[in-house]
Amino acid sequence: MARPRKQTYTLEMYLKKNKKGDIDNNADVQRNFVWNKEQINELVVTVLTDDYIPPIILGEEEDSKLHIVDGGCRTAALRKFREMNYKITSVVENALIPYKKKCVDEDGNILYEDAVFDIRNKTFEKLPVELQEKFDEYQIETVIHECCDSSRISKYIKRYNNHVAMNPDQRAFTYIDKFASRIRKLVDSQFFVDCSSYTEKERTKGAVERVVVETIMCANHFDHWKTQPKAACKYLNEHAAEEEFDRLADRLCRLERIATDDMKEIFNKKDSFIFLTLFDKFSCYQVEDSRFAEFLRAFQTNLRGVRKNEKGLLFDEIDRELSTKDRQVIADKLAMLEALLAEFLHIGKDGEQRDGMLSFLAENLEMDREDIGADMDLYNESLDVLLDDTVKIGSRLRSAGNRPSLLAMMVYSYKEDKDLDEWMAAYAGKHTGYITDQRKNFLQMKADFERYLSGKG
Repeated sequence: MARPRKQTYTLEMYLKKNKKGDIDNNADVQRNFVWNKEQINELVVTVLTDDYIPPIILGEEEDSKLHIVDGGCRTAALRKFREMNYKITSVVENALIPYKKKCVDEDGNILYEDAVFDIRNKTFEKLPVELQEKFDEYQIETVIHECCDSSRISKYIKRYNNHVAMNPDQRAFTYIDKFASRIRKLVDSQFFVDCSSYTEKERTKGAVERVVVETIMCANHFDHWKTQPKAACKYLNEHAAEEEFDRLADRLCRLERIATDDMKEIFNKKDSFIFLTLFDKFSCYQVEDSRFAEFLRAFQTNLRGVRKNEKGLLFDEIDRELSTKDRQVIADKLAMLEALLAEFLHIGKDGEQRDGMLSFLAENLEMDREDIGADMDLYNESLDVLLDDTVKIGSRLRSAGNRPSLLAMMVYSYKEDKDLDEWMAAYAGKHTGYITDQRKNFLQMKADFERYLSGKG
């Protein structure tokens, strides 16, 4: 049998042939139209920007009638826009379409000027004439299998449509091209391969990539948390930093060294990003990583099923009325885990931790340890009030790992008799994270505070 031949039509001619039935889109085994509005929008934009559309595959019967084998949804979508008054939605990406606008100068000469047209909420009839012509003149490629009957056409339809469409996670991943290679490397790390409980199906469907995205969002951009994976990927593509992926890579390597089989179930599709964020916060405590492993074991065997938060809910009950990806649910889960972790490590209660904090404050504020210790309860209470009034719940600034530098700022404010409230609110509005080195972070905040005061003066 001869190789399929190629045929190129203008889009206007191709759609006319389809409308007349010369190119039929109703083969007996052809599926119904299944595209959503987003897909139709993207296809129209592809045509208007003269980008590439894969060839339409056709089967030709002995009487020369053509049947669409692959490309039926593309054909139906283009006809909806061209002939059926389909309106491009307001959320279309790349809504501003550049084109050459035809003009006539004072002498009657025809000129072409650069112009841009916003296609949101527009039908074909609302396009400028120049864009209508560009649409109609688009070159649509076809590949034609000759000498077909209904049986052979059915065979080709089955062959060309034997694929699985992208699911939401896989499609979302296409919106984070700037960091896609970094994410792929993290997904292939030993931690995600050997220390977690993802099924093979979840891995192939992009669940692990989504966990990485959620972890970066939760640990670094929680104030801008996005429930939907596409929105999260788009946000990170614009706002994430390489350092955030470097830090996650470091955290995964450290977890690899302490993870055991009895922890795998904790790192699942649903909760992995929460526990990875918790480990990021734990990393600021300057405690041996093995202690985090001990906490996870205690959480699994005891704390998870018996300890309740201030709302009277167990960990697994927090999301019973809202989505597991709801921002408040995540904030409540993290707050519970941080409190349990702090209690497990005796942070804020143990004498060794108190001594470490006193040493940090005395060294960086050049004050006597005993003087600071005498007023430590006052400083802690004042800081808690300040944070409640100025910093959003869930902000990384409120992390336990950032407590030393925040407490140092509070002691400094008492020492210098300067109020922090207005400055802290402004600072929290500009900063969503902090420097892990708490001495450097304190010096940065102190310098920012002094600039703020000089600006007010």
